This record gives sequence, structure tokens and C-alpha cells, in this order.
Amino acid sequence: MRYLPLLIALLLTSTIHAAPPNIIVILTDDQGYGDFSFTGNPILRTPHVDALAAQSVRYTDFNVSPTCAPTRCALLTGRHEFKSGVTHTINERERMSLKATTLPQILKSAGYSTGIFGKWHLGDEDAYQPNQRGFDEVFIHGAGGIGQSYPGSCGDAPGNTYFNPAIKHNGTFEKTEGYCTDIFFNRAAKWIEAQKGKGPFLAWIATNAPHMPLQVKPEDEARYAGKVAPQVAKFFGMIANIDDNVGKLMARLKDLEIERETIVIFMTDNGGTVGADLYNAGMRGKKVTPWLGGIRTPLLIRYPGVLTAGDRNQFTAHVDLLPTLAEITAARIPEDLKPNLDGRSLLPILKDVKAPWPNRTLVTHVGRWTRGKGADSKYYYCSIRDEQYQLVTALNTAQKGWKLYDLKADPAEKTDILAANPEVAKRLEAAYDQWWKEALPPALESEWTIGPKVNPFKEQYLKQFPPP
Repeated sequence: MRYLPLLIALLLTSTIHAAPPNIIVILTDDQGYGDFSFTGNPILRTPHVDALAAQSVRYTDFNVSPTCAPTRCALLTGRHEFKSGVTHTINERERMSLKATTLPQILKSAGYSTGIFGKWHLGDEDAYQPNQRGFDEVFIHGAGGIGQSYPGSCGDAPGNTYFNPAIKHNGTFEKTEGYCTDIFFNRAAKWIEAQKGKGPFLAWIATNAPHMPLQVKPEDEARYAGKVAPQVAKFFGMIANIDDNVGKLMARLKDLEIERETIVIFMTDNGGTVGADLYNAGMRGKKVTPWLGGIRTPLLIRYPGVLTAGDRNQFTAHVDLLPTLAEITAARIPEDLKPNLDGRSLLPILKDVKAPWPNRTLVTHVGRWTRGKGADSKYYYCSIRDEQYQLVTALNTAQKGWKLYDLKADPAEKTDILAANPEVAKRLEAAYDQWWKEALPPALESEWTIGPKVNPFKEQYLKQFPPP
């Protein structure tokens, strides 16, 4: 088994690596496919991410879930989020099932140290926290965003803002100084530096930005003031700050002389928000919709000296990350999990753009139904797609409202072709019916759960810092 990483590296390239690579995952929040200059945005400039893209394998048809907690769950489990009980972003339905096996847990079987910096959003109660799900180093805010608070368990430290936030570090709150994105990248960089020479690591850097509220450094907002609407200027300023931090991190890897030993993955968690009305790469929909504009995001994978930069147009998805990294690192996926994964390894097309890539289907369901209505929400804002077609119903109803679109010919999804292609619709609907039958029971794991009277983060913060 210990020689398997060498074999996999040899399959990737003629360059042989003596150990599994370090892995850095950068995951931004509410930044859509069109919110980069390398994807065609006419105003926003992202030079450092553009440079990363130029050096990466670029997946141009990469799909995620339409909101944040669901995407994070699918990334970490290799399975559709409903199968791990995540059907919302609040109301205890953002909690990832304790029965789920996660990517960091799997990587630990290959000797990895693991750290998370920023947003977790898969359960704020102690049993659901990242230190219980495979992460060694934990530096996170609560809820789905800094300063957010909802009835039940989902909530951040009281009074938090994007500036000088209180961050939970390995179980203890720290009062930080600075802007949240800078803080998360800086802490990640320090931890990465400390790992050098100790073995491979996974650094999961999940920014809260550019998620609303649009709290931005004045100098970053000033970059776009007067060029776009005020709200967009703030949003673009937050993205510019992320871009700066990506540049600093890449420079740090070079200074540490580990960039050629490190896979850097960059992606976002759902479709666009504030900037989508300005530029959305011609797609219909945005965050919280089942249209292509709600689920298509960039995926960049950089591995210098091993992977050759270039586009991959195959239909891929967030559930593919876990099996891909497990195969590259020779980490052991539990035998009972293997047949239940929804994802497939990207390794064949990482090496060879022409490698076989069989057609597949992917279900998007917005979830977010009223408590107790899950069993009646089969057709509530959902879609199923394959490499060419998407069957969509975007109605707040229990009734079918299917429309069919050819994504190759009509990526803007303007022309419903269902009447002319009933056999395609029938095939996709049959696959959706089977998915619903399998996904609904685990999806309802937290359907009736009532959370605690006080957010755990708030309660723990006030115990550590009692009010005067």
C-alpha cells in the first residue's frame, strides 16, 4: 500500500513523487461563475486567481449545490447532501449527519494533518463540529456567516462583524484583529508553514466573503466605486480582497519551497448573487435556484510539474472531489462507503482530456421547504441534468412543472424543448424518481429536530467572556 502513491503519481506524469501531495482547498462563498475576469467579467479584475487558472486544469462544466451548507456537505462526503441530512442552511437541517464519513477522516488514513480556516456551516453543536469530523486544526466562525444568528443551534458569536471577529480556535474563542478574509488566509498560511517537513496536509480555507452583509475594507470598495452600483462595488471589493490573499498564499508556497509538492484547488460554493445581474456568463438563474446559473461554478486544480494546464469540458460535480483526492493520495475509502458514493474520480481526465467519461445525471434540489413538508416537496425547485440536457421545475408547488433545455445549444435556458423530446424527459424523470426514493429517508433526519434555546456559539462565548 505504501508504494501506491508512487504508482498514482506515475499514472499522472512521468515525474515520480515520493509522498502524497499537500492539498489546499480554497472555497469562496456566494461568488458565482461570472465573478472573475478569467471567466469574462467585463469590470471585475481578479489577476491572482486568473494566474492560478492559467496554471491549472480548469473544469468549465463543474456543478455544485444551489446554496452553501449543501455544497459543503457534498464536497466533504462525496454524496448528495440529502443523503447526509442536509436540506437547508438553518433550522437544524444544515447539520451533516453524524453517520457521514468525511474527506479529512479519509485522508487521515494516508497520514494527513488537516486544518479548516473560516466557514464550516455543517452544525454548530459540539458533536457536529469539525474537530469531530476529521479536522485537527479548527479556526472557524459559526452559522452560515459571521454575525448570523437563527433560532436553534445555528449562530455565530454575538456581535461579530467581518472586522475583528471572535473566532473559535480549537474550542476556545479568540478576539482577532483585522478583516476576516485576511485573518483566515493568514492563519492558514501560518499553519501550513508549521506543517512543513512533518508530512502531507489538507488546508481547507473557506472564506465568509463575499457573502452578504457586504462589509468591505474601504480601500477595496474604492477600487470599484463609481464604476458599478454601490452594492456591486462592495461585492467586487470583497472579491478583490480574496484575490489579493490568493496571490499572497501562492507566493508563500513558493517561499516555503513546497509549491511543487502541493495541489491547490479553487472553487466557489454556489451560483452568483450580487454580481449575477451584471454578468453571469450568459446563464439563467443564480443562488437558490435549480437553473444552471445557480449551480455552475469554476473548479481549478493546480499541481506544478504534474498536471498540464488546460480546459476540461466534461460534466463534473462537487461529489467528485472526495474520490479524486482519495485516489491521488491512496487514502482508504471505507468498503461500505465505496458503493454509496455519488461522485467519481477525476483522475482519468486530469491526465488525459480525451479519456473516457461516461454520461451521468446530477440532481439539484433547493430544499429549504417548510418544516415537516419534506415528503411533499418532491417537485419543489429542483432539476436533473446530464451532459447535455437539464429537466427543471422551478415552482413552489407539489405538482410537476417540468421544462427541458438543451444546455449545449441553449445554455441560457430560454427555449423549452420538452414537447419535441419526450423520450429525453422521460429518461431523466425516471432517474429523478429513483433518486428521490433513495434520498428522501436520510434527507428527513433532522426534519422535526428542535434546536437549543441558545445558539451554542453564543452560549460558549458568553461563558468565556461574561458581560459586565
